Amino acid sequence: MTGYRAPLRDMDFVLRHVVGIEELAGFEGWEHADPGVVMDLLAEAGRFASDIVAPLNQTGDIAGCVRHDDGSVATPAGFVAAYRAYVEAGWGTVPFDPAYGGGGFPWVVGVALLETLASANLALSVCLLLTQGAIDMLEAHGDDHLRATYLPKLITGEWTGTMCLTEPDAGSDLGAIRTRAIPQPDGTYKIFGTKIFISFGEHDLASNIVHLVLARIPDAPAGTRDISCFVVPKYVPAQDGSLGTRNDVTCVSIEHKVGINASPTCVLSFGDGDGATGFLVGDEHQGMRYMFTMMNQARLLVGVQALGAAERAYQQALTYAGDRVQGRAVNAPPGQGSMIVEHPDVRRMLLTMKSSIEAMRRLAYWNAAAIDRSRRHPDPGAREQADDLATLLTPLTKGWCTEVGTDVASLGIQVHGGVGYVEETGAAQYLRDARITSIYEGTNGIQAIDFVIRKLPLRGGTVVKDHLARMAAVDDDLAAAGVRFERTRAELRSALAALTEATVWLESAAGSPNDLLAAATPYLRLFATVTAGWLMARSALIAQAEADAGAGDSAFLDSKVVTALFFCEQLLPVARGLVPAVTAGAEPLFALGNAQLWD
Repeated sequence: MTGYRAPLRDMDFVLRHVVGIEELAGFEGWEHADPGVVMDLLAEAGRFASDIVAPLNQTGDIAGCVRHDDGSVATPAGFVAAYRAYVEAGWGTVPFDPAYGGGGFPWVVGVALLETLASANLALSVCLLLTQGAIDMLEAHGDDHLRATYLPKLITGEWTGTMCLTEPDAGSDLGAIRTRAIPQPDGTYKIFGTKIFISFGEHDLASNIVHLVLARIPDAPAGTRDISCFVVPKYVPAQDGSLGTRNDVTCVSIEHKVGINASPTCVLSFGDGDGATGFLVGDEHQGMRYMFTMMNQARLLVGVQALGAAERAYQQALTYAGDRVQGRAVNAPPGQGSMIVEHPDVRRMLLTMKSSIEAMRRLAYWNAAAIDRSRRHPDPGAREQADDLATLLTPLTKGWCTEVGTDVASLGIQVHGGVGYVEETGAAQYLRDARITSIYEGTNGIQAIDFVIRKLPLRGGTVVKDHLARMAAVDDDLAAAGVRFERTRAELRSALAALTEATVWLESAAGSPNDLLAAATPYLRLFATVTAGWLMARSALIAQAEADAGAGDSAFLDSKVVTALFFCEQLLPVARGLVPAVTAGAEPLFALGNAQLWD
């Protein structure tokens, strides 16, 4: 397994030219977030990820976590020290409110920082991701006491957070949860129930773990609308904020998984004794609404995790391709072996990986910047538009980036050939780790269903129509850019036409739920692919303009143009092929009876 180097030059390009970090730095409270300061911060974060976190990636995967007889869980050797270094350096504070000890940077800076840590060690980043989601949820929906008690410790990372939703009989269907919350005279609740698949539900990295638990108050009707949310800490804080009594929460077991083996995935039992003490978040029966604040942030960050895994897989594959001598490339001297990077098929795989990663980074960062604008833009109308855009983009980032990230990690193995399939190489770990990203925080099928059921009709369909118009507007710029951009222009126009056709069909199918559900996954893939192609086309135009103006490193800027054109001309054309899957409706999916599926 090779080391990790943060892709700072592309990060800088995206933040400056695609995201518009300078505009964000002009918003009230973010004046300190100018591009130079941000890049200095990310450079230091990259060094931390490379030097402290990345060396633990393979050793943590091999060792895994251990549950002891008393229910405690030990993470692999070196993880506690690395996490303490993370806390002491203040990395967890960067994108949060200074009122609670945060660094006060835009969310997109925190997203870029998480990318470096996810590339270095995806398993450890799970803990960081969930804590960030818990902070967002409590900041948005907790009362003054909960915020004052928990936010400062969560923001520093001294305490970590979890999301406790899933139960043995309630996976994606949270309306089936059975965990109970019994009101107490002192205003607290006693929690009884079992939660499964709880990442970092028990561990030795932090002194306290803050569980955010969905539970049902007595007499609450069935379904999701009347679920409530509770803070259930591992240790109930004392009046002075210090650790108090041990709560009635037990880790029953940890799962043995395909990947992210250094992330303990726990079965937690609440209330084996007198009941776990829980504190209501917000109002009763509003738990699902509150939890979606955490889930939506987590979905964006899961897309970033997939980006991180893909970047690490690419770096290892590129290193191997530059070292491995095999065969003789065309025009190489007779009798002389060639590095496999010189072979066209390996070159194709590497460019597919590189261009896909750059497209993922542009989508994820643009998504995060939309969230930033929705929070801080001085114009209320612009905030509303940015919020609509972030709502539209989040399932794309989660769904598309995780699928593409897994594909890129798989290509990384292919570049290695047979040795990629051998665990000692380390290439397989990136695929095993990335594979979970399309499953947790809502499977990609759920993202797609949410997209066609809730996002497509957003504001009467105008949000999607505005986005289609936004993408179509780049055509004039591509036309003016000259012959180098002709094929990209043609492919983007064709892809946009395909997306428009599929969108019109879906609008006409709105009264047929089965047809909508059958179309959901290919439509999300189509929508995200075209959006990524548009972002890459914009990126190419910006890089070309910068190069023409002599405004930067010409070789670097040319590489941005080349990878963007490669994406648009060789990967974007698959968009047209997704239209038949969208418009076929549900009938082909049910043409075989259940028994015939075995034939």
